[in-house]
Amino acid sequence: MIGPKSVLTSAAGRLAPKVIQSAPGVTTTVVRQALHHAIAGIGPLPSAAAAAEKHLKDHDNDVELAVKHVIDNHVRLAGVGGFATNIGGLVTQAITLPANITGMAIIQCRMVAAIAHLRGYDLTDPRVRNAILLTLLSEEKVGKQIKEKKIPAPPMAVATAPTYDRTIDAIVASEVAQELLSRVTGRGMISMAAKRVPLVGGVVGAGADGWVTYQIGRYASRELLPRHADNG
Repeated sequence: MIGPKSVLTSAAGRLAPKVIQSAPGVTTTVVRQALHHAIAGIGPLPSAAAAAEKHLKDHDNDVELAVKHVIDNHVRLAGVGGFATNIGGLVTQAITLPANITGMAIIQCRMVAAIAHLRGYDLTDPRVRNAILLTLLSEEKVGKQIKEKKIPAPPMAVATAPTYDRTIDAIVASEVAQELLSRVTGRGMISMAAKRVPLVGGVVGAGADGWVTYQIGRYASRELLPRHADNG
């Protein structure tokens, strides 16, 4: 007898290629554009540096308290984004997926960029921008990709490398694009089942996006150690 898990696994396997095909624009270019919008600001979202400075001012120039609130704020934003793009249930997955990927990339890049700014990193530096993207992979994935020699080093090492290596750009963006697609298409068996009931699907989406964003924020806060002007 075929169990529920097998049925859901099979459904997920069939859905993923269709979803990827429906979102051909989810490429390294989209990832780079998301990073640009996160740092420069877009729509109602001010730039990452402006957001960081506001949190710093609101918390009496306490950098670490500001970092904590940057994470909390973006976890809430991710939760709202996850709910909005998953509320339609399973039938609208192919339509909402590209928006979800782009939205999450902007929110998470903005959060990490704000943390980097608070810790003294130059957001115009391409090394720092690559480090921001790498952080989106999560600590576990970064460690795995380094062992498999798919990426050269952890975010901190990339951000503080003696020189900028342009060849890393495409590698980092490609890995992040694949990870974002994988995350949204494979939120787990519970998520696949829940999306058959629209409101439940929205709650699952909000929880999943919020939790992943929180994990990335905590990773960024541990990885991107404070720097000063004389550190280069």
